[in-house]
Amino acid sequence: QVQLVESGGGLVQAGGSLKLSCAASGRTFRTNSMGWFRQNPGKGREFLAAISWSGGGTDYADSVKGRFTISRDNAKNTVYLQMNSLKPEDTAVYICAASPDYTNNYWPYWGQGTQVTVSS
Repeated sequence: QVQLVESGGGLVQAGGSLKLSCAASGRTFRTNSMGWFRQNPGKGREFLAAISWSGGGTDYADSVKGRFTISRDNAKNTVYLQMNSLKPEDTAVYICAASPDYTNNYWPYWGQGTQVTVSS
């Protein structure tokens, strides 16, 4: 079992940056892939980025590639999402998730999310 709590969201102007954090609890964090998704009302969850348990493997959606960077610190049980060059269309609730293996696209554990609002 893994519990996830996101933080770091807020209001930022277009072109600005934010760094989200996701603190995990549970003994299995260090063996889980971690990922970031986002969601807007009335829309499905959009995959953004994933990172393997070791940090050696990453994957990004085309919409954020080159602007967002996922990283993790297993000593702190935390995964991060550095977001640069933010656009108004990046406005959403950002949610972290955990998976035994992100390449299987199976995400059984989810956080509650943190709101990111990008003003034009």
